[in-house]
Amino acid sequence: MQSNTERPAFVPPEPPGRLRSISLAIAAHLALGAILYFGTNWRLSSDLPSFEAEVWSSVPQEAAPPASSTAQPEPSPQPQPRTAPEPTPPPPPPPPTPTPAPAPVPVPPPPPPPAPAPAPTPAPEAPDIALQREREKKEQAEKQARIEEQERQRKQQQAAQQAEQQAREKAEAQAKARAEAQAQAKADADAKAKAEAQAKAQAQAKADAQAKAEADAKAKAAAAAEAKAKAAEDEKRKQAAAKAQAEKEAKAQAAQQEKDRQANIARMAALAGGASGSGSPDSRGTAAQSSGPSSSYGGKVAARVRPNIVFPDNIAGNPRAEVEVRTAPDGTILGRRLVRSSGNTAWDEAVLRAVDRTQSLPRDEGRPPPSPLVIGFRPND
Repeated sequence: MQSNTERPAFVPPEPPGRLRSISLAIAAHLALGAILYFGTNWRLSSDLPSFEAEVWSSVPQEAAPPASSTAQPEPSPQPQPRTAPEPTPPPPPPPPTPTPAPAPVPVPPPPPPPAPAPAPTPAPEAPDIALQREREKKEQAEKQARIEEQERQRKQQQAAQQAEQQAREKAEAQAKARAEAQAQAKADADAKAKAEAQAKAQAQAKADAQAKAEADAKAKAAAAAEAKAKAAEDEKRKQAAAKAQAEKEAKAQAAQQEKDRQANIARMAALAGGASGSGSPDSRGTAAQSSGPSSSYGGKVAARVRPNIVFPDNIAGNPRAEVEVRTAPDGTILGRRLVRSSGNTAWDEAVLRAVDRTQSLPRDEGRPPPSPLVIGFRPND
């Protein structure tokens, strides 16, 4: 049995009334001892009739001394030491009601032996032996009952401790499960909040990026429109300037062509006049006049040479390149030279190569082409 100091911390408190039950049990034991004592005393008084019996044995034995007339009082049972109260013990069962010892049955005396020496009369021992056995049996039963009660209380206490341990473990498991559930719920809530915040931030960033892209696109479109408008205006201004320059150069070219034509006419007239100087003064000089190029001959020459011009590049403006061509009477080109550059070397070279590819000039209304002849070319003519 465990002491009170070794009682676990979680054992329920002892029920009230245990001390009273123990006191009642001790009082019952004391009363039982007193009853047994007084019952034995009056049965062993000297006024009871005594009987004598002889027991024969093959071995001679000394007779027992006679019992004293006054029986020694039996020691009263000592009260059990008071132990520390155990947790939740059930009240002890009431002690069994003592049954009075049976009266000794008188034994009939055997026939007297022949001339034996009279032996001292022994005191009857049967009541003491029976009482002693009854008392030992009762003490053994009480001891066994106490052992069984202690075992029962131990098992009950162990069961209570196990139940308490299981309850505590169950409570701890439930608390742990609740804590884990709360932690998991908190983690899920935090993760959900974090995901929502991240999604919101991503949506905001996407909206900002889209707004910026739209603003950039609008700004780019506005800049492109402005640049296009400016380029169109610049192109229009350039075209106007180029047109004015072309018109100016066309007028200058026309004037130069007319001047060249007049110079050619004068040169041819001089040559014709020298050849026909023997004519009369009234002569009108039709030969000299008829030796000059016709008004449409320049267009014929340009139509013959221009298809041979190969120049894929674009030229700013419309510059004019003039080439002097010397021909034979049959129109075969004998030589050419650049008399006026356009300012673009590539265009000048393209015009000279075109004259070389032409090889011959057309006849002027059945007459030989004038030689030398100055021809002008523009890229946009």
